[in-house]
Amino acid sequence: MKLNKQDVYKALEKITVPGEGKNMVESGAVTNVMVFGDEVVVDVTINNPSLQARKKTEVEILKTIHAEVYEKAKITINVKVGAAAVSEKPKANEIKGKPLPGIKNIIAVASGKGGVGKSTVTANLAVTLAKMGFKVGLLDADIYGPSMPIMFDVAQEKPLAVNIDGKSKMKPVESYGVKLLSIGFFTQPNQAVIWRGPMASKALNQMIFDAHWGEIDFMLIDLPPGTGDIHLSIMQAMPVTGAVVVSTPQEIALADARKGVAMFQQDSINVPVLGVVENMAYFTPEELPNNKYYIFGKEGAKHLSEDLKVPFLGEIPLVQSIREAGDVGRPAAMQEGTPIEAAFEALTKNVVQEVVNRNTDLPPTEAIKITTMAGCSPVNKQ
Repeated sequence: MKLNKQDVYKALEKITVPGEGKNMVESGAVTNVMVFGDEVVVDVTINNPSLQARKKTEVEILKTIHAEVYEKAKITINVKVGAAAVSEKPKANEIKGKPLPGIKNIIAVASGKGGVGKSTVTANLAVTLAKMGFKVGLLDADIYGPSMPIMFDVAQEKPLAVNIDGKSKMKPVESYGVKLLSIGFFTQPNQAVIWRGPMASKALNQMIFDAHWGEIDFMLIDLPPGTGDIHLSIMQAMPVTGAVVVSTPQEIALADARKGVAMFQQDSINVPVLGVVENMAYFTPEELPNNKYYIFGKEGAKHLSEDLKVPFLGEIPLVQSIREAGDVGRPAAMQEGTPIEAAFEALTKNVVQEVVNRNTDLPPTEAIKITTMAGCSPVNKQ
């Protein structure tokens, strides 16, 4: 069954807010509703601070949605206590995070499914930005499959503690000019991370807000595959400037990439999609450098970007040296004078240009925004 927000709001109109004589939607107690497949997230603000009132509110919402909308819906309810309920019917809220001092632009790199090279693209995008002269940070938010410590050859490193204004903060590990934090620094190589959503979100918040990132032009976030709890947590915690979606040309990957784009474009999230990257676009054997073999299909991600009316950022070929470089901890974009370096440079320039366009055309999500771009030099900041 396909759920939609309108049905959820309609069901919540049947719940009366105690002491107000108005239903939960009319009073403004329901501040946000999000629907992902059979999952429903409801944010509620109530005036009664008692635990009993909060529990009663949760139970009534659960019962009503199951009875009126879908009995098998998976429901998450976030109840907050406010000084007063919002007096008017809620608008479709944009998810906005806390401003992060010193971090100018935050780019989330996502994929609809695993195995399309999202982390590889993120790592090479980061080192290419650093080569261009930008100050770059990278947050490995793939809690259950962190790979950045290996890709940057820092798997044995541990973030140090530094004292900043009397508070102890984590100092990100630095490699190839990129500041890096990952849950992989805090676990053993053979240790599985078996956490529920709230624990994973708490760990991410610590890496975001309990770290001393310093001045950063671009913060890249390597998201887990799919569309789930971690994605929402990141977008609630940080003012994301825009998102990059990675896919292969294969139809099954494109179907999931389409969902990834749709997630960012939902009214309740509204994160600009900077564009789509086509990874493993074609294969060129070393002995036949002029030949291109479209193993996974031809220009599938490019056609998807045209269909969804989002920018096409570029294509990255399927080359053995990219995999080898990631395995030994030296991103392939650092191989000077190679077609791989050129491909990632072209991709990175397009990403920077789309950030420029986004910050020109849309309200900024940070205090300082990129305003222009000049070749491979750092863009000017106001």
